[in-house]
Amino acid sequence: METIKIAGVKRNAFGKKESKAVRKEGMVPCVIYGNGETIHFAVETRSLRPLIYTPQSYLVEFDIDGKKEVGVMREVQYHPVTDNVLHVDFFHVIPGKPISIDVPVKLTGNSEGVKLGGKLILSKRKVRISATMENLPDEIVVDVTKLGLGKSIFVGDLQYDNIAILTPASTAICAVKMTRAARGAAASEAAAAK
Repeated sequence: METIKIAGVKRNAFGKKESKAVRKEGMVPCVIYGNGETIHFAVETRSLRPLIYTPQSYLVEFDIDGKKEVGVMREVQYHPVTDNVLHVDFFHVIPGKPISIDVPVKLTGNSEGVKLGGKLILSKRKVRISATMENLPDEIVVDVTKLGLGKSIFVGDLQYDNIAILTPASTAICAVKMTRAARGAAASEAAAAK
């Protein structure tokens, strides 16, 4: 999994008033937890952009006042009117210990159903998985080459080594739907066959 490096400053004062003061300085209050300790810190708003405004999932290497930490983004809180980032939660990643994270889905191949006039619809953009830091993939690759008209690929159809998929097996990832043109062509073929 790709890694982003972010520098932060440890915070000792907490609360609404202190968080507002941190935001006025152009920083975002953050917290990293999950290793038996909780660390409150602040990072520059612009350093979070490549992490937040992307469909990808990343490991984050923090340098908090000289102390190194590794984590993944767990939750982002936005201002309801301005959409500015108010707060970010991170979860500690410990080597060898499994962690659950949402990973993007990437479709590959040219579907048989699309060749016949169908439309490929991606209904699940991210899948929750559990894996150790060493086995975390950048994305879940789904081959749609053999996907026919009216058929779907479900989470239960995916098989990966060293990765446990936590999203329910009955969840559809993608499907090939018939378009109006394909339905019309099928109806005219059926009428011509009679």
